[in-house]
Amino acid sequence: MAYRNLIVESDAELTVKNNQLRVKSWERDVTIPIEDIDILMLENNRCTLSATLLSALAKSSVAVFICDEFHMPCAVINPFLQHSRQHEITKRQLALTVPAKKQLWKQIISTKINNQARCLSLSPSADNAQEAIKKLESMAKKVRSGDEGHSEGHASAVYFPALFGKSYRRGNEEDCRNAWLNYVYTILRGCIARTLCTYGFIPLFGIHHHSSLNQFNLADDFIEPFRPLIDLYVSQNTDAKTPLSITAKRQLVNLISYDIDVMGKKYALSYGMELTVKSFSTLCRGKRKTLQLPHLVALRQHLYE
Repeated sequence: MAYRNLIVESDAELTVKNNQLRVKSWERDVTIPIEDIDILMLENNRCTLSATLLSALAKSSVAVFICDEFHMPCAVINPFLQHSRQHEITKRQLALTVPAKKQLWKQIISTKINNQARCLSLSPSADNAQEAIKKLESMAKKVRSGDEGHSEGHASAVYFPALFGKSYRRGNEEDCRNAWLNYVYTILRGCIARTLCTYGFIPLFGIHHHSSLNQFNLADDFIEPFRPLIDLYVSQNTDAKTPLSITAKRQLVNLISYDIDVMGKKYALSYGMELTVKSFSTLCRGKRKTLQLPHLVALRQHLYE
């Protein structure tokens, strides 16, 4: 399975030969097996690469992120219609009933809120943590079908002030923590979209998200229970005044290889996403009723055995 996350920061020429990615710049010339690559981040917009390389990366389901002039991800290249039973899977995805979607959204939001409570319990800097944890755990138990009571929003109003302080606002651009969160949320979203495409799903058609202007509605559904891992890392490694540096970006991209618990076993976050999507595929075939969703554990780089 792919395990390498690469960031190209300097002017470089990227080519492919014998299914090896070659990155050649003024300072180094390296080759890496494409099958080992999970994420390729093109940080420098003066990189050059060929359509042949892009095709090889797509065939190996590598998520390729392209950054803008501000060094923030602005696009992701994902595999397209690779599954051998694409037509059947698309039909099953579109055939999900409204009640079924509401039950799935209930599972996702309940798990997300429980992971938020777990995040607070693992964060030594959390303010008023015990009281907030009890509220969140209670909310998670009371999530209704389709989250009709808007438990997700009420939980966020408890969670973020407890994690980052009462003055924290998610949309405040002057708070550097939001730049950290946005950067890695974008990576997470692209990786989930990549996995959905690999399993034959169309990310446009979501369970809960349904904007006609959003190409990643389904990815935005499945990202929710994974977010608290990112929140936990940011809460422990930065503050409101620490800008998003190149070093920080390297660390954030690597979060895709951190531990997450799925069904009582620890996996790398990227594989945890795949297990969740795989369970959704099984569910769409009528062979299960619940998703395999992630549960937050203490921050640690996953060790492959």
